[in-house]
Amino acid sequence: MAFGDLLEHVGSTGRFQVLHVTLLSIPVMMMASHNLLQNFVAAVPPHFCSPQVNLSHFMLSPEDSLQITVPQDKRGKPQRCQRYVTPQWHLLAQNGTNRSEEQGDVELQGCKDGWSYNMTDMTSTIISDWNLVCNMRSLKQMGQTVYMGGVLVGALVFGALSDRYGRRILLIISNLLMAVSGTCVAFSNSFSLYCLFRFGCGMALSGLGLNTFSLIVEWIPTRVRTVVGTLTGYCYTIGQMLLAVIAYFIPDWRWLTLAVSLPFYVFFLISWWFHESSRWLVLSNQSEQAIKNLKSVARFNGRREEGEKINLNMLEESMKKEMSCSQGSYTVLDLFRTRRLRNVTICLSAVWLSTSFAYYGLAMDLQKFGVNIYLIQVIFGAVDIPAKVLITVSMSFIGRRPSQSGALIIAGITILANVLVPYEKQTIRTCLAVMGKGCLAASFSCCFLFSGELYPTIIRQNGMGWVSMMARVGAMVAPMVLLTGDYIPWLPGLIYGGAPIISGIAAIFLPETLGTPLPDTIQDSHFNPDKHACCEN
Repeated sequence: MAFGDLLEHVGSTGRFQVLHVTLLSIPVMMMASHNLLQNFVAAVPPHFCSPQVNLSHFMLSPEDSLQITVPQDKRGKPQRCQRYVTPQWHLLAQNGTNRSEEQGDVELQGCKDGWSYNMTDMTSTIISDWNLVCNMRSLKQMGQTVYMGGVLVGALVFGALSDRYGRRILLIISNLLMAVSGTCVAFSNSFSLYCLFRFGCGMALSGLGLNTFSLIVEWIPTRVRTVVGTLTGYCYTIGQMLLAVIAYFIPDWRWLTLAVSLPFYVFFLISWWFHESSRWLVLSNQSEQAIKNLKSVARFNGRREEGEKINLNMLEESMKKEMSCSQGSYTVLDLFRTRRLRNVTICLSAVWLSTSFAYYGLAMDLQKFGVNIYLIQVIFGAVDIPAKVLITVSMSFIGRRPSQSGALIIAGITILANVLVPYEKQTIRTCLAVMGKGCLAASFSCCFLFSGELYPTIIRQNGMGWVSMMARVGAMVAPMVLLTGDYIPWLPGLIYGGAPIISGIAAIFLPETLGTPLPDTIQDSHFNPDKHACCEN
């Protein structure tokens, strides 16, 4: 009898599991809001240099004021970062014709008196509040990179700590950290403080993601892991669309940030109810507490009599092999201890890095599509629904490995195809981007489940922390790649498309986990050819 048998004994899909998974999945919706918040709080409104003189007493229309103070670019649109040194009154007689070729030697200068913003869609963003435009425009990407840096550090810190101190306590801490950091972001009075507290939000997001996933997968049986994992993923999908709705009705970035942060105070209170993973408790030599948790679950599921039959001797006998093999502490280095673990870790690292890299390259630059950002956010969220249905069916019937590989390769092909489409054909470019984003969302759904099934319980958090770290490295690099488009327009698309194809090929070398039991120790069959071996020297 392994832990899976004990779980069946107390009810593996009863009321406890339904409530447990539901309460853990609800915060995932708000996690999506924080992850993609930059699309709205850092949206770049139309802007141009403020005039050097007060023109209000001339009774000019806004269009005329703009015409005589700001030059036009080659497309006939007002330049964003330059203005005339003196108003060009004679241009009013040209009746708004394109002046880009007639500017001649007219003296220009930078925006010494600041900028004027067209706040039609939003009342404020961090861009308009702190003037993160022109020479300061790279700070927008820095804000997202700092946030992803927090997610990276959180993956390292919370991954290791939860394997040592448990999933539940780290989940509680993560909820509180997200609530407090998010609130502080909303009240930040400088870009530096904004980045500092967004870093805290990033750390919290990693802790929430890692421990939520582990508490879900370690309390459910093998046969429903795929379905439950996918349903949890749909919460993230709903969260993406919910963010667009919230942002539409709350156009001020401070109130928007507060709106997606305050619910975590409620989640913090709810998280005290969760049961610690009995798998982790047994393998951490806390068998007495594991028995209490199992009996509590049995009572909740209406199987009190079956639960009372579980005792220490029964638990230790059934988990004898796992307990004997799990003695000692484990670190990230154990992910490379055996040949098969090294193979799994290297291939999963490539999969996570490229998936996140391409995903955030597409999802965090919505304004480039020329479509209303609220609409494109909803479309980008909605495409996850069919994508995850297809990947769930594929994972359940074809297998995890071909599903993971196929999703990445198809995503790469659609992104590369976008490079060949002329920039003017925005509809085709948007459709291809939506297809690519759907495949990458499917890849995320697959690799979360796949990774959890490949790593054994005793180092699962270390493993998930490592691959999550690789994903955040990809997410941190993605904004930097976007900046290369200023010099070589097709280069970002080439890099974003090439990376998933390469990692899709690497995924072919991962072992299949469809229908296999969740491994508990490093010596389990996924990583050791001898299924009956216990401990290696």
